[in-house]
Amino acid sequence: MLVEQLRKIASRARELETKLAEPDLFKDRPKYQAYSKELARLRPMVEGFSEYENVAKELADVEALLRDKTKDEELLALYREEQSKLLTKRRELETFLEGKLLAGTDPNLDKNIIVEVRAGTGGEEAALFARDLFRMYTRFAAQYGLAIEVINTNPSGKGGLKEVIFGVSGGGAYEKFRFESGTHRVQRVPETEASGRIHTSAATVAVLPEANEVEVNLKPEDLRIEVCRSGGPGGQGVNTTDSAVQIFHIPTGMIVRCQDERSQLKNKTKALRVLRARLLEMEQEKQSREISENRKKQVGSGDRSQKIRTYNFPDNRVTDHRINFTLHSLSDILDGHLEELIEALAKEDRLRKLGAL
Repeated sequence: MLVEQLRKIASRARELETKLAEPDLFKDRPKYQAYSKELARLRPMVEGFSEYENVAKELADVEALLRDKTKDEELLALYREEQSKLLTKRRELETFLEGKLLAGTDPNLDKNIIVEVRAGTGGEEAALFARDLFRMYTRFAAQYGLAIEVINTNPSGKGGLKEVIFGVSGGGAYEKFRFESGTHRVQRVPETEASGRIHTSAATVAVLPEANEVEVNLKPEDLRIEVCRSGGPGGQGVNTTDSAVQIFHIPTGMIVRCQDERSQLKNKTKALRVLRARLLEMEQEKQSREISENRKKQVGSGDRSQKIRTYNFPDNRVTDHRINFTLHSLSDILDGHLEELIEALAKEDRLRKLGAL
C-alpha cells in the first residue's frame, strides 16, 4: 500500500512540474503559488521513494546472488553482510516515507494560521493566564523564525487578556501549533489572591488554518459590516475615530470584531481573515465528524472544549492529558520551549495514524 501511494505521489509531482512549466500559469499567481507549495511538499517523498526503489533493486540483486549455491562461503558472507545493510536502509526509508506520507495527508500542512486565546473560568486570573499563553506562543514562534501579527486584543483591567487573536506565518506554522487547540488549565496562587490559596483557572486556545479566498468565498450579501469607535486602552487615534469593524456573517450568525488598527480598512481586512479561518474550521469540523472513527485515532480532536493540558506551579509541572505526558520544567515551557511536548505529541499522533492504516 505504501508503494502504491508513493507511485501516485510521484505521478502527481510530474504533473505539477508540467503545469508549472506552462507560461500561461504565471498570469494566475494564486494557482502558481498553490502548485509550487504542493510540489515543494511532495518533493522529499518523491526523492525518498526514488532512493527506496534503488535500494529495493539492489536488495533483489543481492538476494539472487545468495541463492546461487555455487559461490564459495567467503563470497556468500560478503553478500549476507550487504543484504543486512540494505535491509536496514530499506527500513529507515520506509519509516521516513511513512512519516512524510502521513504528514502530507493533512490539507492544512502548508497554511499559515490564526490563533485565538480566550480567558475561561477564573475571572481576572484566567485573563492573566491567557496573557501568559500568548507570551509563551510568541516566544515559541520566534525560535523558528515564524512571524506573529496581532489581529485583535481585549485587555482586562489588571494587565491580562480576555481575548487575543493573532496570526502566525512562515514555514511550518501549522505543523508547530496544530496540537495546541483545546482548554489549558493553570493551578497556582493568583497575583490577585491575597490569602495565598491555590486557584484553578483556564483559557481556551483555537488554532485555525488560514483560508484563502478560493477556499472560502464570502458573498457580500451574506455580510453585515458595521463600524464604530474603538474601545479600551490605546492611542488617541484608535479611540477617537470610527475605526473598529464588526462583521456579522448572516448564514452562520458568526460575529468577528477587530479594533486594534487605526485604519478602518486594515481592521476590515483582518476581520475578514479571521472570519474565513473560522468558516474553514467549521467546514473541516463537519468533514471530520463524517469520518469520526479516524478522528478518534488521532491525538486530540482539536475541540477547544477538550481539556488538553495542566500547568501546575506548586509542582513545577506541565501535564498533557491526551498522551499522559509530564514534564517538570514549567518555567522553561512558559518561556516558549515547547519542543519536547510537541515532539511527544507528534510521535504519538504518527503511531496512532499508522495503527489506523
